[in-house]
Amino acid sequence: MATIHDVALKAGVSVTTVSRVLNNRGYISQKTRDKVYQTMNELNYRPNEIARSLLRKQSNVIGLIIPDVSHPFFGELANYIEYHAYRNGLKMMLCNSHMDPSKEREYVEMLKGNRVDGIIMGSHTLEVDEYMNLHSPIVTLDRQIGTDIPFISSDNYQGGVMAAELLLSKGRRHVAHICGNLGLQMLSNRRTTGFTDTLKAHGIQPVMIHETDLNVFSQHQYTELVGKLLAEHPEVDGLFVTSDLMAIHALKQIVLQGRKVPEDIAIVGYDDIQAAGYAMPGITTIRQPMEAMAELAVELIRSQIAEEEIGMQHILPVTLVERETT
Repeated sequence: MATIHDVALKAGVSVTTVSRVLNNRGYISQKTRDKVYQTMNELNYRPNEIARSLLRKQSNVIGLIIPDVSHPFFGELANYIEYHAYRNGLKMMLCNSHMDPSKEREYVEMLKGNRVDGIIMGSHTLEVDEYMNLHSPIVTLDRQIGTDIPFISSDNYQGGVMAAELLLSKGRRHVAHICGNLGLQMLSNRRTTGFTDTLKAHGIQPVMIHETDLNVFSQHQYTELVGKLLAEHPEVDGLFVTSDLMAIHALKQIVLQGRKVPEDIAIVGYDDIQAAGYAMPGITTIRQPMEAMAELAVELIRSQIAEEEIGMQHILPVTLVERETT
């Protein structure tokens, strides 16, 4: 395997010159650059990226930790983050935590060991102190863990308000809500708060069903939760669930029980994943601006690397997308 010394010898230049070409530092004539690159191709030389990152103290790699890339929302979000990272000259390392604290901790240590330039945290099972001690650029998604760490979320509270107002406008008065584990300190819990506050202001107490399992993104639970709701509260005529994937499961179970959507039960989801529009009937939902959130996450990491001043709170607006389930 060729080394940088082999390249320098064959190109007739110094090792320092080859290093400057590789790192784009100092003045090097175009003729010399071309000669060095030509020699690298002839020798099939590949620079040691780890060594280069140690030299320039920047790896041009960021880490993304999410609960489960197979979940449509996180899969789409990861896709957008990778796209905007690449546009900014960054590569991305993807880690699935599966909401396992020990696994998340191992991934954090791995990312630190690989000297990534920053970490975007979309999984939050570790204690706040463990995030605070990372000592590297960090952005959190849907969780506020400190006054000095920037976070990004959609306007969850307003999303809950929109869902409640829509169901009320459709004449639904026996309303239910299925959400994730409210014991986790997630900003997405504000969807539930906005929804219940709005209904209570109209004298309506919604039926509440929520997950208690730590793994709030476990799809096998969705069928059980909807089945429990329909069995215990057959009077329900409107349903708000805090993810589109859960809404699709609800749609399936309601139809299997011989009830019609939206005639018998109207359904509102949250996220606006692509599958929400593919479902039959299409899922009415509250759209999170996923690409804007992803682009902002990358920009906040880039700004911290450049030691630029940034804001800490970034709450992006949501929009109602009405389809056939209402």
